[in-house]
Amino acid sequence: MITKQALTADDVKKILAAAEDHALKNQWPVTIAVVDDGGHLLGLLRLDGAAPVSAHIAPAKAQTAAMGRRESRVYEESINNGRYAFLSVPGIQGLLEGGVPIVADGQVVGAVGVSGVKASEDAETARAGIAALGL
Repeated sequence: MITKQALTADDVKKILAAAEDHALKNQWPVTIAVVDDGGHLLGLLRLDGAAPVSAHIAPAKAQTAAMGRRESRVYEESINNGRYAFLSVPGIQGLLEGGVPIVADGQVVGAVGVSGVKASEDAETARAGIAALGL
């Protein structure tokens, strides 16, 4: 058996709070989603002014980052560079920048997905949330 770390409810609250603080400081109306290593939703926060569709996009980005074990932007870049086959990958829908995996002791334990502003700002907000864990 392999022993692995897992996100706790307190971890999810810390991530959401730190990402929210970062977004509010920058006046970015976003939705923030946190998932476990299997892409299952653990927490979601839609800030005032965030587009309703962002509540679907943020979890999809997080799921992609968790299940793919890499930032969701990697898929977007592959598609933009002509690898259109990635559009048919089963079970992965958030093929846009803004999903960032959470890595503890070299293992992906979950991911954060953010949607609502420029793709690079979404990713920046996700990283700010993850930084609250001090990994």
